[in-house]
This record gives sequence, C-alpha cells and structure tokens, in this order.
Amino acid sequence: MRKLLLIFSLVALFASCKKDTLAPESPNSAVAIAYSEVGYGTDPLQKMDIDLPAGRSTNSTKTVVVIHGGSWIDGDKADMTFVVDSMKKRRADFAFINLNYRLAINGTSDLFPTQEQDVKSAIEFYLSKSAGYSVSKDLIVLGASAGAHLALLHSYKNDPNKHVKAVVDFFGPTDLAAIWNQGFLQQLVLIAVIGQSYTQNPIIYNQSSPINFVTSQCPPTIALQGGLDDIVMPEQTTALIDKLNAAGIVNQLVTYPNEGHGFTDADNTDALNKILPFLATHVK
Repeated sequence: MRKLLLIFSLVALFASCKKDTLAPESPNSAVAIAYSEVGYGTDPLQKMDIDLPAGRSTNSTKTVVVIHGGSWIDGDKADMTFVVDSMKKRRADFAFINLNYRLAINGTSDLFPTQEQDVKSAIEFYLSKSAGYSVSKDLIVLGASAGAHLALLHSYKNDPNKHVKAVVDFFGPTDLAAIWNQGFLQQLVLIAVIGQSYTQNPIIYNQSSPINFVTSQCPPTIALQGGLDDIVMPEQTTALIDKLNAAGIVNQLVTYPNEGHGFTDADNTDALNKILPFLATHVK
C-alpha cells in the first residue's frame, strides 16, 4: 500500500510540474523563458509556443503574435519558427507567441470561422496571463498567407479594446468574395474551408473578409506582396491598401515584383529589414 501511495504521489507531482511548465503564472521576469505546446483550448491543435524576453515589463514589453498559413487546411506553427528566430535576433525586447489553430477538413468539420475563433481565443488566453508573464497587453499581429488573413481579420474585426498596435501582412487574402470570382481552383479551396459556395452563403464570405472591416480605427498595417503571386493575387493587397488610404490608416506596401506566393531567403531578410523600422516608428 505504501508503495502504491508513493507511485500515486509521484504521478501527481509529475502532472503538477507539467502543468506549471506549460502555463506558468508568474515566471521570473529577469530571465528569458520559452514554453512550448501551451494549450488554450481542448483540441490538440489549440496550442501555442511562448517566448518571453529577459527584463520584460508589463509597462513596455510588446508581444508579436505569429500565425502560420496553409490555406486554412494545412500548416503548422513550426513553419513560422524562422520568422520568430529572425525577429528575436533583431528585437530582443519583444515577446512572441507562435500559435496553431484547428484546420478545416474537407468541407465537413472545423469549417471557417473556426480558425478566426481560435485566433481570438488564443489571444484572449494570452492576454489573460499578461500580468503573470510580465508583458503589456500591446500586440503586433503577423501572419503569412492564410495566417495573414487571420491576422488582419482579428486586428480589424475582433479587437474591441485595441490591443493590436500594428499588423504585418505577408500576402494575405483580404476579400474572399473576390477570390471566389477568380476561378474554379479558388472555389474548390474556399468550399473545402467554408463548406458552402458564395452563392449559398454570401454572408460568411463577407464576414470573413478583412477588407470589409477597415475603419478609421484600424491599426497601422504593413503589407508584403509578390508581384507574380498567382495564389493570392496582388490585387487583393492593393485593394486593401486603397481602402486603408481612404480611411486614413497608416500603412506601407512592399512589393517584390519577381516573387510569387512565398519569398526567397534574401527577400525574407529584406522584408524583415522593412518591417522592423515600420514597427519602431508606429508602435510606441
């Protein structure tokens, strides 16, 4: 019996330590700390990695929220690790969260707006821990492709308290209705994600399009677009920029004429070298 009690005690201790490791309430703010696979929901994909810098403060430390792409049906936060690592080398004062979200499956389950809701839930979870993590509630939201769509949608539509201070958009879709009209392949992708055609449910397409939520209250936005992108056409980005300009929102468009949907290492480096001054100027 004593042996069994000892085993149960060790199991309970391990479970307790594991919980503290994944979701600490007040880690030492003097040192940098990284946590992986922190759950913000019950689904195995509702996980995030958290990187907290040394010397952080609730008064000044801003967090970069990083969101992967993959047409809302594929991809993983590991795809964006290089972005986190590259930015950390340049801005050691930023905290980072790199998140996964549930993926749409064959037009049958976890359909949009599941992905939008997961981004909202992940950010709300993290902000609820901001005091314990010793970070401010100020956010920069960065995404690539479908992740940029989710970044824009959250920042323009689902941020009533204006925690988002800037958005970084790597070739993100901005108008799903316009994408529907581009052709058959785009329609197949959207039906796999949404489960319905634009004709069947125009409301969900319009409610899922960041361009429809541009107002004078939107955060500064920097958009990076390949001129040869045949997946998210450059017109998606230029239409967003036009609307931001009309609303008086600070923005910057960076075009790489010879790039497609994804950049070379050299242009990824150049993009970061343009993003960071934009953030330094517009995020105080």
